[in-house]
Amino acid sequence: MSRPIDVMHLGRDRVICAYEQDGVIVDPGPSTSVETLLEGLGGVEPRALLLTHIHLDHAGATGVLCRRFPELVVYVHERGAPHLVDPSKLLKSAARLYGDEMERLWGEVAPVPEERVRILSGGESVEGFRVAYTPGHASHHVSYLHEDLGDAYVGDVAGVRVPPSAFTLPPTPPPDIDLDLWEESLRTLEEWEPESLCLTHFGRHTDVAGQIGAVREGLRVQAELARDNDLDGFVAAMRERLSEHLDADAQASFEQAAPPDQLYQGLERYWRKRAEAEAAA
Repeated sequence: MSRPIDVMHLGRDRVICAYEQDGVIVDPGPSTSVETLLEGLGGVEPRALLLTHIHLDHAGATGVLCRRFPELVVYVHERGAPHLVDPSKLLKSAARLYGDEMERLWGEVAPVPEERVRILSGGESVEGFRVAYTPGHASHHVSYLHEDLGDAYVGDVAGVRVPPSAFTLPPTPPPDIDLDLWEESLRTLEEWEPESLCLTHFGRHTDVAGQIGAVREGLRVQAELARDNDLDGFVAAMRERLSEHLDADAQASFEQAAPPDQLYQGLERYWRKRAEAEAAA
């Protein structure tokens, strides 16, 4: 079993979880949490990073870690790789969501030397992990299955869940949400038949079928809410759902991992783009 490391994003627990297995780290988190990650490693020098995708809460620390560990290599989907080498477009996109909060939330986003990047498309086996292309949350999202242990490292595709509660919501920020592709990715996870799902937000869970089912239901509910409500109505409905299932501390962790306004923005864009495509057909 891999070692989960709560990187304590902005000092709060159960927001971002990195995983370490034999010097391989899955999703190291942002630069604002690097020192907590290194403390959690307990002197282990990482040799590889496996990125599920390049969103800053998952991969923001990648360049900083490459600078600190000169032999470190980085595995990432081919669509995400250019934005590690030159993060300018990634930062511009993220700034539209986070504005003046970028530095406080994520810290430095350093470029990754191109020679350290290992390109993935899905279907590979690397560092003892099987790789699958799992879009829906992001067009460059991949998941990793540890071939000996049966643990699946699934980034955001298997939802956000703050233990001890089993309540789950899928994170749906802009710009890449695609509900049809997300369903295909959930089927890919089911075909793996993993022993557990290791979520970046948050923790390792063995109720695999229940977790995947909860993501499907969450996507259905959120998609309908986003289609039928404006931003304020959607956010109010989501916060009501959260308060029904979580205590105040868990709800704060949940909203830090998956801000409700961003959940709306991604789905509103999905519905708008779908309507535009249908009108043009």
